[in-house]
Amino acid sequence: MDYRSSMGSSETLRNKCAACYRQFNKLEHLVEHMKISYHSGHEPTCGVCKKHCRSFESLREHLIGPLPKQECKNIFSLRGCRFCMTILESPNSRRIHQERCQFSSVNSGLTTRMAALGLRDKAMIDYTSSRSPRVVALSCKMVGGGSDGSLDLCARVCITDESDNVIFHTYVKPSMAVTSYRYETTGIRPENLRDAMPLKQVQRKIQEFLCNGEPMWKIRPRGGKARILVGHGLDHDLDRLQLEYPSSMIRDTAKYPPLMKTSKLSNSLKYLTQAYLGYDVHFGIQDPYEDCVATMRLYTRMRYQKHKIEAYPLAADAQNRSNQVAWRQSEAERMSPDEMLSISRSDYYCWCLDSLA
Repeated sequence: MDYRSSMGSSETLRNKCAACYRQFNKLEHLVEHMKISYHSGHEPTCGVCKKHCRSFESLREHLIGPLPKQECKNIFSLRGCRFCMTILESPNSRRIHQERCQFSSVNSGLTTRMAALGLRDKAMIDYTSSRSPRVVALSCKMVGGGSDGSLDLCARVCITDESDNVIFHTYVKPSMAVTSYRYETTGIRPENLRDAMPLKQVQRKIQEFLCNGEPMWKIRPRGGKARILVGHGLDHDLDRLQLEYPSSMIRDTAKYPPLMKTSKLSNSLKYLTQAYLGYDVHFGIQDPYEDCVATMRLYTRMRYQKHKIEAYPLAADAQNRSNQVAWRQSEAERMSPDEMLSISRSDYYCWCLDSLA
């Protein structure tokens, strides 16, 4: 009886995923799970039990959700940072860390800063505060077009660098009639757009700035001169600006897997800013500068995550595709769960890789 129990326990342990700790009745089921799960060192990981989670939202549920792992919850409540989800050495370390980890709001002094730079009067790409930045954030504000005002038209755009400096800001004159200025959220009035820069001119300036002298077909994520573009819901902003830009150069906080919901849907920028930066946005009139700062701070927080360095970190890398023989059923079934995890790779580009470029 004891022998059979120990055998059953051993078998269960062997069929337990080394990343998410899910258990399987048969080893072949574990192998199939590892083939499609893409577990890797880039996943958010619990600092207590080392469980891998598909997103920070999943990790948050694991630590402080309605049904958390109690041991992890107890330790996290004493030593865990609620912003970056890190476990610190002591409650005092946590207090000091969390004060630094929480960003302050950007609302105070915003109007003064923009007025001092003359941004409402002169829409130019400005390098005086930032020398040829490698990473920039972009945000647009939309007014309404069409008979019912539901068609989004770009009426204001802002670009900032990593130090929150404004590089470009202008009101944009839409190419069709505005039927709703949405003043309660945009703060835009008809007089702001009367002599605003035409959409085509804005498009040309931004395109030239992002490409930074490189032809669109030649742009590559590493080693080139083109800039990394950060934002939230960038597909929509670029569409309204009628701009094209390579997806390899875009870092969208609405689509980055670690920042998405457990259901794989996007979180709002308002939620992400409150949960991961510690302050609130989008009260009353919304300023694109505020959105640029928030998305850039989210990006830099994700970029500075410390993950295992791998020669071929993506499942889609050619070297990993050629190594798919390692996932042949007969060979995988001879591996331990830890060995299977060691050859597994992420199916998304982790922003920590930007710091290696």
